[in-house]
Formats: sequence, C-alpha cells, structure tokens
Amino acid sequence: MLDTYPVAQAHHNGVQENGSGGEAADDKKQIQNESPASAAAPPNKEKPTSDMDLMKEKFSKLLLGEDMSGGGKGVSSALALSNAITNLAASVYGEQSKLEPMPAKMKERWKKEIDWFLSVTDYIVEFVPSQQKTKEGSNMEIMVTQQRRDLLQRLPALRDLDMMLVEILDNFAGEQEFKYVSRDAVESEKGVQRNHKWWLPTVKVPPSGLSEESLRFLKKQKERVNQVLKASMDTNSQSLADMEIPESYIESLPKNGRESLGESLYKSITDEHFDPLQFLSALDLPSEHKILDLKNRIEACIVIWQRKISHKDAKSSWGSTISSEKRELFGERAKHVLQLLKQNFPGIPQSALEISKIQYNKDVGLSILESYSRVLETLANTVMSRIKDVLYANALAMTSPDQSGDSTPSPTVSSFAETTPSATLSDFISWDKSPSETEIGANELVDGLETYIKDEEEKIIRELASIKKFSYTDKVEMGGLRSQARG
Repeated sequence: MLDTYPVAQAHHNGVQENGSGGEAADDKKQIQNESPASAAAPPNKEKPTSDMDLMKEKFSKLLLGEDMSGGGKGVSSALALSNAITNLAASVYGEQSKLEPMPAKMKERWKKEIDWFLSVTDYIVEFVPSQQKTKEGSNMEIMVTQQRRDLLQRLPALRDLDMMLVEILDNFAGEQEFKYVSRDAVESEKGVQRNHKWWLPTVKVPPSGLSEESLRFLKKQKERVNQVLKASMDTNSQSLADMEIPESYIESLPKNGRESLGESLYKSITDEHFDPLQFLSALDLPSEHKILDLKNRIEACIVIWQRKISHKDAKSSWGSTISSEKRELFGERAKHVLQLLKQNFPGIPQSALEISKIQYNKDVGLSILESYSRVLETLANTVMSRIKDVLYANALAMTSPDQSGDSTPSPTVSSFAETTPSATLSDFISWDKSPSETEIGANELVDGLETYIKDEEEKIIRELASIKKFSYTDKVEMGGLRSQARG
C-alpha cells in the first residue's frame, strides 16, 4: 500500500468532477463569459489535495484492510497499519544514499503522516486504579483509563529516537570535507565505495585525508547512530517477543531440534564446552542467504525446545537421557547465538518466524511498535553504513603512498582508530564486504582494536557460557557486555 500524492490528487479531483451536474454547468457558463485574459488561464487546474482529504483516504484504506473492493477480503487492522508505516518510511527515506539532511518537504510529510498513524495508540487504553476525593473530603478509589502500559513506556522513546535520527542527518548540512561523486564521473574524479552497489555515489575525501576535527565529528555522529540502532533493535525484538507464535508456523516445524539445526550444528550447541563466538567463527557465512538460513534454523529449534519444556508439543519427544535443565541450557545457548547474529548483522532480513508473527498478529499496539521500531532500525543501519563509507574512504587516503613513497598510516588516523571507545565487534563484521576491501589493506588500521575487543568479549562470554542458567535479556545483551569490556 504505497500511497503517493498523485494518486490522492487524482482521487480527489475525480470526486470534484463527479459532483453536482448543475454546479458544473454553471461553472462552464461562467468560464465562457469571462474576459479573454481570464479565459487564457487553464480552466481545469488541479487543486492541491488538503491534509484532511489525504487523511480520509489513508484511514479509509486502513478501515478497508487494503481491500478497495469493500468485499471484506482485506488484511487485519494491525497488518494494514504495519504496512502503512513501512510504506511511508520507504517513500520518504528511500535509500538515503548520502549523509545529508532530509528535504524540508519530506521531513514535514514524515512528521505529519507518522503522527496520524501513531494517533491510533491514543485510544488503546487499559483500566488503572486512581484516587478521587469526594465532596466530604474522603478518598475513594476509582478505575480510570490510560494508554496501555507498553505503549506508554516504549512509544515516547521511539519518538525520541526518530527525532534524534533526523537531527543527526541535519548535522551534515553545509560544507563537509568529503563529497559524493557519481559513478559516471571521469576516472580522475571518482571516489571509492566499500560495496559493489552501483546505484550509490562514491565518496571522495581530500588526498591527505580528513582533518582531526572532521574525524571527531564523524565519530560522535557514529556513536549517536549506534545508540539509536541498539535501542530500536531492542524495542523491535521485545515487540516481536510479545506477539504470539502462529499455529501455522508451529505446524511447519520439524519434530525436534536436531532435525531443525542439522547434525553438525546440533552437536556444537549441545557440546559440554560451548563458546558462542567460536561457534560463529567456525561457520561459513559468506552471504546474506546463509546468515538468514542459520537464523531461521536457530529460531525454529528455540521454539521447539521451549514447547517441549512447557509440555505443549505433542510431537515425538527427546530421549529419556535429556533432562529439562539441559534443554533449557541448550535453549539459552541458541538464544545467545541468535543475539550475536542480530548484533553483528543488523541489516539481515526478517526471519520466517518474524514474518509469520507480523502477518498473523492481531494486536494493533504491538504492530505499531514493531513497524515503527523496524523502520527506525533500518534507517539507523543505513546512516551507519554511509558513515562507514566515509571512514573507509578516509582510511584508503591515509594508507595511500605519499609523495615520498611512505605508505605508513598517518599518526592522526592511527590514534583515531585506537581511541574509539564505542567501537564494537559488529562495527567490523559485515556479510556484504567486497574483495576489494581487503586487497588494499585498509583494515590494518583497525586490526589492533578489533583483536582487543574480540578478546575481551570472548573472555566475558566464556564466563557466562560456563553458567548453567543466565538471563537472556540482562546478561546476554551485548551492549552490556561491551560496556563492561570498555570499563
């Protein structure tokens, strides 16, 4: 349901043109009797669509469940709202190919229309006790309505993240030391690009690299984007976790975790000594398809084990040698691996379980939280990628041989890389790396930092893995692990 202004204008003008026949005839006579000067103006000039007409159209589509025939074959209200928010973000933000402020018109449209969709949550309420004083002066407890608790807690935070992302893009207004060059430019004018994405412009920095001031600015913006990315991912994960697992997904699952994971993965996760980082590093994950397949397998086995623990699954059981405690431990290990996958590959598409939950979810509040956090997560990941493009171009400029033939990296860049406290392992891992990235040797600038952070994370995770039970939300959260490592 990708709504565009031309469609809305055509619809609006069609309603006007099909109005009262008498009024149309009077208008025609009036045009014929006008002076030549006024008759020269176009008689059927399109009238701009008002906000009220546009809002009527959008909410009509939501009420119809995207079924314009009115036959009741549309999707649920929850899915219709989710699609509306997703399509709005796609039409406003698009690919965000450059680090630059949003156009004023698009910024205004985003703020206006996202407010329309979020206004639905004002009427999702619950009863809560409240004290009321009577005329006699005594206190009486009554029940009043307030916005549902999860919406009351998470929605304001998402709005703050939204404003923060727009502000980050606004910070790139004005002249920057780097610039974007079309791929069609002559060879001498072309910049560089981390990935083979032909539709994106290349990044060009000064021959001597960016100044310290510009590097500090980029570092600060990267830290802020990273905060938005982590917070939006956390909200999205929590919203998806609160959705019920559809029966259609459960029926499609294999009968046990071994069959879902495969023999090799199953043996690794159920081994007595398990290291999540070593488990992931030993896997061959060359593409997005492989990562998504692993994510689907792990999520499926987690659901299978959880249902067996809670005795909800009537399918064939495990052998008698497997205790509930071990099943719970294996489930926590699988969740840990899943969390690492999400942290290290934030741009990975939605899994089969996530798609199924979104499709069959009937809770409008959860649907809005999930879709809003997802589009913010996507935008934050895109902005982070654009910042890394600039830093990559700067790294290449600093490692290029200078006039004296010395190819040693500049102390400025070396010190910048070594003193980046917020850098994480996920900052250096990406499934879409191209071979050219390693050929030039720009990764040498961050090898020391990557090795240090990896060692620290491995040490902490080994300590957690040795514990039979640990909280997935508190101790497995990688943001917390990284803050400990930095401390």
